[in-house]
Amino acid sequence: GGDGTLVTKPLTFAGTKLSLNIVSKGRTRVEVQEANGKPLPGYTLDDCTPITGDSIEQIVTWKPGAELGKLAAKPVRLRFALANADLFSMQFQSK
Repeated sequence: GGDGTLVTKPLTFAGTKLSLNIVSKGRTRVEVQEANGKPLPGYTLDDCTPITGDSIEQIVTWKPGAELGKLAAKPVRLRFALANADLFSMQFQSK
């Protein structure tokens, strides 16, 4: 239980969606950052639709206009703000 933060190392990905296998009893959110840790406009924690519940394929979404595919092949980091949650895996997927 409790809250926590997880930040990935810089990574590059292919795809248009971020899928999580997660159990979240609170409001978990994901932020996409530049490789140096600066949050990308449109992909901040405040822009993320909070995730709650138990899902093996929860698609992360941000405010309209934030298309994850625009960032493919660019180095980014992901920051997870976990709220009483267990994150089992993440996967980038194509349409």
